[in-house]
Amino acid sequence: MAPILGRCGFAGHVMGVRSLSRSSGRHVAGSDEPLALIDAGFAKGAPAHVKPSLTRAVKIAAIGLLLWLAPLVFLWWFLGADNVFTAITAFNSKMALVTFGGAYAALSYMAQQAVENYHWLQPDEMLVGLGFAETTPGPLISVVQFVGFMGAFRAPGALDPALAGTLGGVLAMWATFVPSFLWIFLGAPYVEALLGYKPLDAVLSAITAAVVGIILNLAAWFALHTLFANVAEVQTLGMRLSIPDPASLDVAALVLSAGAIVAMFGFRVGMMPVFAVCSALGVAMYLAGIR
Repeated sequence: MAPILGRCGFAGHVMGVRSLSRSSGRHVAGSDEPLALIDAGFAKGAPAHVKPSLTRAVKIAAIGLLLWLAPLVFLWWFLGADNVFTAITAFNSKMALVTFGGAYAALSYMAQQAVENYHWLQPDEMLVGLGFAETTPGPLISVVQFVGFMGAFRAPGALDPALAGTLGGVLAMWATFVPSFLWIFLGAPYVEALLGYKPLDAVLSAITAAVVGIILNLAAWFALHTLFANVAEVQTLGMRLSIPDPASLDVAALVLSAGAIVAMFGFRVGMMPVFAVCSALGVAMYLAGIR
């Protein structure tokens, strides 16, 4: 199957390049480059399928909302709002709506809600999930699946825990990323017009500033739970503060973190060498029983 798909893809690519070159009436320099193909495709104006259309928007919205919300409604109707599968789907659907600014903005919200509100994971397990995610491209995909798996694995009901966890991971992925495709296909024809809309620039600038604060919050939350075994949550003046217990300081984690900071910012050592050395030292300390 893979060789067949590969040949079909290659043939489609070659045919597409040739057809674009002919339709544009000129030779496309560097036709193997994606930008050259896009330029050739738009040589005679925007294609019909990328122009704003109310009919197209209604169709995409109907299909996207059905694919997105049908599993949630099904789970809520047959299993109830308190079921873990319903909760996972509802939480990730909400996250897809209220988070802006990329993966780390979403991870900040997910980490605190999954640990402190839903209690699907412990803080150290969330750290493991993020560390695992950083070993591969696309950390949000890995963390979403990890959190969904752990939440359902802990409350499998009549199902086998591994099967329940797998279903939880699939539902989490579906509820998070189907809305993303809905926004892309629904909003893509209007992007060019919105780019020239000046009031939108101020809104996007405000969102960018907020995202920086959210990522800083995520870094502080993970740092506290990495360096201290016990972190208390205190509510005051409408704010929730994390207060670490100084007696629970993990000296080994502090030494590794300080060494990494000095190496990267003081001696300009690359990220990958620092990551490799810290990982090796962390494993050695664990095996030696230091932490």
